[in-house]
Amino acid sequence: MTAASVVKSPVASAIEASRTARAGAFIGYLPIGYPNLDDSIDAAVVLVENGVDVLELGIPYSDPVMDGPVIQRAAQASLDGGFRLRDAFTAVEKIRARVDAPILLMTYWNPVVQYGVARFADDLLSAGGAGLITPDLTVDSGADWLCESDRTGLDRVFLAAPTSTDERLELAVENSRGFVYTVSTMGTTGARAELGAAAEKLVGRLRSVGSTSACVGIGVSTADQIAEILGYADGAIVGSALVRALAEDGVEGVARLAAQLASGTAR
Repeated sequence: MTAASVVKSPVASAIEASRTARAGAFIGYLPIGYPNLDDSIDAAVVLVENGVDVLELGIPYSDPVMDGPVIQRAAQASLDGGFRLRDAFTAVEKIRARVDAPILLMTYWNPVVQYGVARFADDLLSAGGAGLITPDLTVDSGADWLCESDRTGLDRVFLAAPTSTDERLELAVENSRGFVYTVSTMGTTGARAELGAAAEKLVGRLRSVGSTSACVGIGVSTADQIAEILGYADGAIVGSALVRALAEDGVEGVARLAAQLASGTAR
C-alpha cells in the first residue's frame, strides 16, 4: 500500500459522494485574484452554490506552460493587480468559511519552492485547503512534496497525458491522492468543440494500472461534454469557459454557467 492510499482524501470523498448521488464530479477552476481578490472569492463561492463539487483555484504565474490565452490573461491581470502568494491562503480560508467543498490549489512548482515547501504545506493546511495540483512537477522529482503532503495529509494531484508511458501512469496513480488529472489532449488549456477519443483511452490505461479516481480536464466547456466524460471517468474539470464567463459577465455570469454545466452530471 502506498502512502497516497493511507490518508483519507477530502477530494476523493467528494468525488465518491458525487458518483453516488449523480454521474460523477464537476470540478471548477478559477484563478485567484481575478478580477480582484474579493470578486475571485465570491466567484469561487457561487461555483459551489451552483453545483461544483471540488474547487481548483489557480495561483497566478508569470510564465505558464499549460495555460491557454484566457487563463493567461486572467492570471496576468491578477499579478498586475498586486496578487501575492499569501493571498492564496487568504482566499482559501474565506471561501471555506462560506461553503463546504474541498479546495485544491493549482500551482507551478517554483512558487512553492520559493515560499518553502514545508511552510507552504503548513499554511495551506491551516487555511483549510485540501491539497495541490502540480502540472510541472513529476513524481520522481517531487520527493519534498511527497514528504510534506504525507506529513500534513494534503492531497496531491499529478497529471497523466496521452503521451505518458505506462510506467509514468503507474507512478501517477500510486502517488496521487484525490484523483489523477487526466489531460484530454496535448496542448494548452482552452474550450474545444470536441474532445475526441484520447481522454477515454487514457482513462482506460489509468484503470489498467489501478486508478480508482481519474478526472478529465482541458477543453471541457459544455454540459454535454461533462456528461460524455462522466460515462467513463470520475469527474470533469472546467476552467477556461468559467474564466471567460467571469471576464464577460462577472460573478453572476459564473453562477449561471456553473448551473448550466452542472446539469451534465445528472444520471
